[in-house]
Amino acid sequence: MTDYFHLLKGSARKSGQQQGFSLIEIMVVVVIMGVLAALVVPNVMDRPDQARAIAANQDIGAIMQALKLYRLDHGRYPSSTEGLEAFVAKQDKGSRYMDRVPNDPWNTPYQYLNPGVHGEIDVFSLGADGKPGGEGVDADIGSWTR
Repeated sequence: MTDYFHLLKGSARKSGQQQGFSLIEIMVVVVIMGVLAALVVPNVMDRPDQARAIAANQDIGAIMQALKLYRLDHGRYPSSTEGLEAFVAKQDKGSRYMDRVPNDPWNTPYQYLNPGVHGEIDVFSLGADGKPGGEGVDADIGSWTR
């Protein structure tokens, strides 16, 4: 039995001598974290732009549904001068088609054309740059792209 305790004491003494990580071990971990970050960060950076485009498409879908209900009740879409605010105002029955017209994900108002360029009516966002046209995150997102 004394041999067993002697082995335990020896292993405890050896583990007590190692107090931290070596510089090589720390550098290996830092390099591995750098490689992982280089692979993951570019994929994660595109996500906010994708989320904004999806949110704009969903908002446009909701606005289009409200416009269709407006058309069923009034026999026409609101004119461009009336704009999207026409179906937010209280109607004869005291109800609204939408509580409010949301801004696009870049915090600018959605655009509305009647007659539309791409269809009978167009509802669209001008994208991140707020200017017509563009590519990538600056591209227009509209009822015709859904």
